[in-house]
Amino acid sequence: MTFLSRSVLLVTLVTMSSAQAQTDPKIDQIINEGKYHSQVMNHLTYISKNIGPRLTGSPRLYKAQQWAVNKFKQLGLKNVHLEKWGEVPVGWDRAGLQVAKMVEPFESDMVFTMSAWSNGTKGIVKAEVVKAPETAEQLEKVKANLKGKWILFPGSAGGRGGFSSIPAEVSDAIDASGIAGRIYGSRNELVITSGSWTGKTYEAHPGVTRITVRKSDYDRLARNIDFGRHVVVAIGSEGTWYKGPIPQYNVVADIPGTEKPDEFVIVSGHYDSWNGPGSEGTCDNGTGSSTAIEAARILMKSGAKPKRTIRFILWSGEEQGIYGSSNYVKLHPELLPKISAVLVDDGGTGYQGGYDCIASQLPILDAAIAPVAKAFPDLPMKNRVHEKMPQGGGSDHAPFNRIGVPGFFTIESGDADYNFVHHTQFDNLEQARPNYLIQSATNHAVVSYTLANLPDLLPREAQKQ
Repeated sequence: MTFLSRSVLLVTLVTMSSAQAQTDPKIDQIINEGKYHSQVMNHLTYISKNIGPRLTGSPRLYKAQQWAVNKFKQLGLKNVHLEKWGEVPVGWDRAGLQVAKMVEPFESDMVFTMSAWSNGTKGIVKAEVVKAPETAEQLEKVKANLKGKWILFPGSAGGRGGFSSIPAEVSDAIDASGIAGRIYGSRNELVITSGSWTGKTYEAHPGVTRITVRKSDYDRLARNIDFGRHVVVAIGSEGTWYKGPIPQYNVVADIPGTEKPDEFVIVSGHYDSWNGPGSEGTCDNGTGSSTAIEAARILMKSGAKPKRTIRFILWSGEEQGIYGSSNYVKLHPELLPKISAVLVDDGGTGYQGGYDCIASQLPILDAAIAPVAKAFPDLPMKNRVHEKMPQGGGSDHAPFNRIGVPGFFTIESGDADYNFVHHTQFDNLEQARPNYLIQSATNHAVVSYTLANLPDLLPREAQKQ
């Protein structure tokens, strides 16, 4: 195609998309339904409160996926199904007691977590806390007195706080002495949950219990030990292992295209979450899943008939390495040339403030978001131009961008603090912003409908041969 031909095509695309945004009465219906009759908080409340956190490989994620399948079917979408992307070797979920407190020299509740896919306690384990010996010489002096005790380790068990400075051979010897478990401290008042199934099976998952408490709780334990006081904690942190391998799925549902049903605009968010105590998996990423579900409801309620198929996907395995979307790309090479755009909402409870794009996409995306920006004047939107499509990022747009399919991680705007909830004990429904989520779901619906009705696929970045 010549430069002139490309220019003519781009002008045509921009003109038609702008005209549609200005004249298509369906856009007004979509905005009216999304802004004034939103059910996004109903979806999010059910996911957060009735199901709760949804660790990949856990029964609660599968329960949530079944609920989403039923919801999409109730809304009237087609081709609704669970699509297998792979397996995990062993399942795990938090279950039973989740409590931690210092009981001597005085009582003080502690905020804590335990890594996923790790061994918890059997009931409440009440025992003295002592500081970990940090060298082989120190260990030799105290190892006879470590059995049955909680050991206060420097550093962190994982997450964002680094790791212990104690040599591995000393750490292993401490564990082998029959301790109750390890206690680490977070670097601040946020307690981060992480974990991995790597190298673990239902039959073989060695390791002592490892607890992370918030910094103030850790400092309180350490300070009282330094004062020479007898420090005792009572910790119950239980988990259940499930025999694997366990199949894993994405939830898929379509609004079929009327003219080009074999071409797609994908609206998505990851459905899995971490599951530390206090977390409901709300803002990472019940919000993104709920805005996708609500966008589907808005479009169906509005009677939208897109020319291309709008496909809704709730990914899983994102938290462990964007497995759901990466495997979707691998499993569907025949679809990739036919995907116009992949919209991903995965930045917490902020509102959708625009998209990161390349210059050839900008006029189209500007026209696509214009009706939403007008409908929500207090929530400004702006698309950002880059020389190339962003190739990095730890969310489900990245696998598509890496192979040239336009993937958009929606710009999360507003004053919500994502770091406050990201993998922490505060990822719960209380943090969700209804006004932001109403805008986000409406924008999903308007933009996906607009892109689905373009005369051609969204322009792509030129790929190296």
